[in-house]
Amino acid sequence: MKMKKWFIVAAMAALSAASAGAQDPVEVDIAADVVNQYVWRGQYCGAVSLQPTLGIGYKGLSLEAWGNVGLSEPADDKELDLTLSYATGGLTIGVTDYWFNSPSERYFLYDAHRTSHVFEAFAGYDFGCLSLTWYTNFAGNDGENNDGKRAYSSYFQATAPFRLASCEWEATVGVVPYATTTYDTDGFAVTELSLKASKEIAITDKFSIPLFAAIAANPRDQKAYLLFGFTLKP
Repeated sequence: MKMKKWFIVAAMAALSAASAGAQDPVEVDIAADVVNQYVWRGQYCGAVSLQPTLGIGYKGLSLEAWGNVGLSEPADDKELDLTLSYATGGLTIGVTDYWFNSPSERYFLYDAHRTSHVFEAFAGYDFGCLSLTWYTNFAGNDGENNDGKRAYSSYFQATAPFRLASCEWEATVGVVPYATTTYDTDGFAVTELSLKASKEIAITDKFSIPLFAAIAANPRDQKAYLLFGFTLKP
């Protein structure tokens, strides 16, 4: 399977062509989050974790690498995600390659029945007061539906940002539309209800640290989490 190789080559070629002779600067994002626990779309994925980010973008086209590694529990799954996306106006479309070190620790293994990669397409629109995004797995280590067939696992998320008491807030609702073992659902289910607040704390005149905290619940699993973290970036 050569999908991953094509994905990287096409992304770098597109960004290189866009930046060559360009008048607008290429944007680079380097950052790292430290979180007390890793919760994603209502699912618990690990304890205290380090989550680095490296991204490059130009005129709406971006390629981003994001990772996760457990700090307090080294046995937690390691993760490396690559996302190629394009944004214009409020519309964003893209593809993400998720990789975990389970079931196989081999990164360049793409066998359909053994790979640890999951490929997901997404499309969303930001209305300003509300953003809506649909995600669907289309290849790789996807889950199964109630019939034991590929589920094409999907997720729909709605997020409303607002400002209150000098903090930036986000209220999020996430749902799984149909059965899939990826999200451990038998059909339609609400798997994420969260409220997140973030604020930059000034350390010096030129350096500040963004702090964030959130309360998140998964009604499907009957679980709730209190999350906290901070971001380091140049």
